[in-house]
Amino acid sequence: MDFAVIKTGGKQYKVAEGDSIKIEILQGDHKEGDKIVFDEVLLTDDGKSSVIGTPMVAGAKVTGTIEKIGRNQKVTVLKYKAKSNRLKINGHRQNFYKVKIDSLK
Repeated sequence: MDFAVIKTGGKQYKVAEGDSIKIEILQGDHKEGDKIVFDEVLLTDDGKSSVIGTPMVAGAKVTGTIEKIGRNQKVTVLKYKAKSNRLKINGHRQNFYKVKIDSLK
């Protein structure tokens, strides 16, 4: 397969072997260096033909290794109400997992 489309954390990612992707949510307790298997494969393409799942491709799996676990930069959320002298500022840092794709099957 040249590439595949996987679904994880409520989002879809187009991946190929050797790619590194940043995903937000993984269920369970994981550490750097752990192997991960993505079972929810929506589409596969080997250059000659494409297989589109209904909704998932049967028997297709994508494996990867966690390279890094961290947090993104802070995003500042500002709420301002005119004429009422109200200002509220919040910050948010989203967790992420950097995963290197090892193989597509």
